[in-house]
Amino acid sequence: MTIEWRYTVEQELGILSVAGYLGPAAVHRFAGAVGWVVARGAGPVIVDLTALQGWSAEGQLAITEAARRLAAEGRNLELAAIPADGSLVPTGDCPPIPVHSDRTAALAAHGARREAEERQEWRTTGWPS
Repeated sequence: MTIEWRYTVEQELGILSVAGYLGPAAVHRFAGAVGWVVARGAGPVIVDLTALQGWSAEGQLAITEAARRLAAEGRNLELAAIPADGSLVPTGDCPPIPVHSDRTAALAAHGARREAEERQEWRTTGWPS
C-alpha cells in the first residue's frame, strides 16, 4: 500500500496532506512529495495526517528526515492529527516538530484564514476529490 498526497499553499503556509499508509513501500513517494514542497513553497509546512491510516517505523523516520530537509531550507515542519497507533519519536538530531491535534488547530496556531484567491494546490492523481 502506498500514499496519496496533496500540497496546498495558503498565505505563505504550506499544507502537505497525506492519505494511505506511510510504510516502507511509501517512503520514497513521501520523500518525492517533500521535494515538491521544497521546490514550490516558502515558510512553515504542516503535514496533515488526518487521512493517514497508519505509519511504520520507516514512515516515522521519513517524517523526521523531512523535518531535517525542510530545516536545511530554513523552513519548519509541523504535524497535524498524528495516527492514534503511536506517537512520533524523532531522533536526537531532528529539529523540533510541533504536533497539533488536527488541521484546524494547526492553522489556528498560524492565524491562517482560508482565502481561495491566494491558494495554489498540487496533488497526486489518486487524491480523492
